[in-house]
Amino acid sequence: MMDDRKSFIVGLKSTKLLIKEKKFLIKHKPWGIILFSRNIKNIAQVKKLTDEIRKIFNDKKYPILIDQEGGRVNRLSKFFKADKFTGEFFGNLYLKDKKEFYTEYKKFINKTVLLLKTVGININTLPVLDVRSKGSSSIIGDRAFSGNAKIVSQIGDICIKEFHNNKIAAVIKHIPGHGLAKVDSHKKTPTINKELRHLNNNDFMAFKNKNSLFAMTAHLIYKNIDKVNTATHSKKVIKLIRNQIKFKNILMSDDISMKSLKGSIAINTKKSFSAGCDLVLHCNGNLKEMNDVALYSPFISKFIIKKTSQFYKIIS
Repeated sequence: MMDDRKSFIVGLKSTKLLIKEKKFLIKHKPWGIILFSRNIKNIAQVKKLTDEIRKIFNDKKYPILIDQEGGRVNRLSKFFKADKFTGEFFGNLYLKDKKEFYTEYKKFINKTVLLLKTVGININTLPVLDVRSKGSSSIIGDRAFSGNAKIVSQIGDICIKEFHNNKIAAVIKHIPGHGLAKVDSHKKTPTINKELRHLNNNDFMAFKNKNSLFAMTAHLIYKNIDKVNTATHSKKVIKLIRNQIKFKNILMSDDISMKSLKGSIAINTKKSFSAGCDLVLHCNGNLKEMNDVALYSPFISKFIIKKTSQFYKIIS
C-alpha cells in the first residue's frame, strides 16, 4: 500500500489537523509528516494528532518526525525541560568522564524516547554531526558535540544505536557538514571556502560509516566542489555523499522553505530531486507552498520503499 505515497515530508499549521490539511494528506499522500512546537500543546493532544494522521494512511508505523535535540532545539518544551542538555554539554562530559557520560546520555535518550513514543513520533532528526568551528555562525554552536570530528563521530554512533535500540529512527544532519557556516542558512546562503583535504579530514569524516537510515542535507555551498549550488541542489556534493562518505540510505533535504535556497518552492523542490535527494522536506505548514511541493514530488521509488521497510523493522 505504500507505493502511492509521494517523496516529500510536510509540516502542519497548528495543534489540530485542519480540514484542508486532511484533504491535502488524502490527496497527495506525503511520505511523512514533521511536527514542531506550534503543533504541540500537551501529551494527549499530540497523541490525538498523530493517531489522526496515521488513521488517514491506515498505517500504524507511518513516519512522523520531530527535531528533538535538547538544548535550544526542544520542540517538547511545554512538558520537557531540556535546556542544559545541549550537544556541547554531552560532548564535554564525554571528554571528562566516559562512564558518567554514558549514564547521563542514556538517561536523556530514554526520557526523550519515552515522550516520543507516548505522543506517537517514530523519527527524531538527530544526531547533529556538524563539527563546531571557531568564528562560525551560532546556528550550530552548542548543538554540536565537539570541534573534534572523531568525538562527534563517536557520540553520533552511540546516539544512533541508543535510539535504534529504543525503536526510534535517527536522522544524521546536516550532511556533509554545516559547522563551518559563517551565516545562518535559515536566512542566508553560507559559503564554505575550505579546501577539500580539510573537509575530508574533519567535517565530512564525522558522517562516515553511520548506521542511520536517514540523513538530512546542508543548505550551503562548498566552493571547492560546486561553486553554484548548495549541497541540497548539488549533483557533485550528493555524489560525494554517496561515494566518499558512503551514505547509502535515504537522503532528505533540509527544509526547502529556508532562505538559503534562492528559488521558488517549485524550483527548490525540482532541483533537490534532480541533484539526487530522495525526499524533500517542507516545514512551515503553508498550504499553498505544500501544494507546489506535492506537485513536483515523484511517487516514492523502489529504493525508498525498501528503505522504509527497513525503517519499519527498526521501530517494530
